[in-house]
Formats: sequence, structure tokens, C-alpha cells
Amino acid sequence: MVKTDGCVAIHADTRGAYKPLMWMNAPNRIVENEESWVITNPKGEHLYITIEEILSDTSFDLGDDPGLQKDGVEAHLQLLLADNPDVIEEGLSLTRREFPTNIGPVDMLCRDSNGTAVAIEIKRRGGIDGVEQLTRYLDYLNRDPKLRPVRGIFVAQEITPQAKTLAKDREISFVEVDYEELQGMESNVLRLF
Repeated sequence: MVKTDGCVAIHADTRGAYKPLMWMNAPNRIVENEESWVITNPKGEHLYITIEEILSDTSFDLGDDPGLQKDGVEAHLQLLLADNPDVIEEGLSLTRREFPTNIGPVDMLCRDSNGTAVAIEIKRRGGIDGVEQLTRYLDYLNRDPKLRPVRGIFVAQEITPQAKTLAKDREISFVEVDYEELQGMESNVLRLF
């Protein structure tokens, strides 16, 4: 199969034809002749295909790309929570989204009702890796005398049991949120427009 973006995939007749046996991601250069194809990519890799018999040679125009976008990605969740930090914890106020550090941006830096800094890591599906990421941020942020003490909250639509156990062990709070419910909420942030 050759896709319009130049990706080439070789499928078997059996064993779940949805997964290719071999493929080369675009961009590729394809040289065709009657007995073979040679596919080359910018890395210098080559795929040689020998054609013994042509059973079918069809092409389908599937129309224009409709520009589908995935709803509910981490960025959308972050925006909704930034507008309504009380969903995470009552009395929480946003200081900054994407708070910059030398090891990467913290999704949200907030202050709780006592004025304590709170680092928040947001994931769609929260696993151990997200807790590890938040742990690194907390270690880094707690070195700053202007911020410390900084505590952490791990937020996701769904958090694995292993991630909950690790978060408890590291004294990190965690909150599961409902994306659909968040979409129906009005923002607490005052805006001119």
C-alpha cells in the first residue's frame, strides 16, 4: 500500500492484515518498473519489492482531508483546568500555565488558599511516568527559595492504581477529573471579551 504522504506498507494476506510486515515512513522516493519497485528514504534505507504477479491495481480518491482534530487532548484539559482550578482543589488560584524550568515546563503553577506553591502535572491517562515527571519538577522547584515549599498534585482523567500508589508514597496528591463535565463549566476567570 502506498499512501498519499509517501508512506509504503507491505501487508500479509493473513494474520490480521491491519499490521504491516514491513513499512517505510514518508518521505520516500519510489522508482517503479514492471518487475520491481525500489523505495528509498532520506536516511539511505532501501526497500526492494519484486513483483511476480499483479492481481489487482486500484487507487481510491478518498476526497479532501477533513482536518479532523482530536478532542480532549492534554492541552484542552489544561486550558479547562486553568480556567477552573477550584475543580482540582478548593481555593486554588492559577499563577501561570506552562511555568518554565530548566527541565521542562510545569503544566500549571498555582497557589493554594494558604499561599503555598502547588505544581500541577496534567495527563489524559495518568501513569507512573507522570508521577515521576512531577517528582522531578517538585525537586527542582523546591530548590528555589522564592517558591518553596512546593507541593504537587497529579491530575488526570484516569489514574492507574500503580500511579496512585507511587504518588501516595511520594506525598503527592492526585485528582481524577471528568473532561465532559469540565467542558460544561463556565470559567471563573474574568475576561473583557
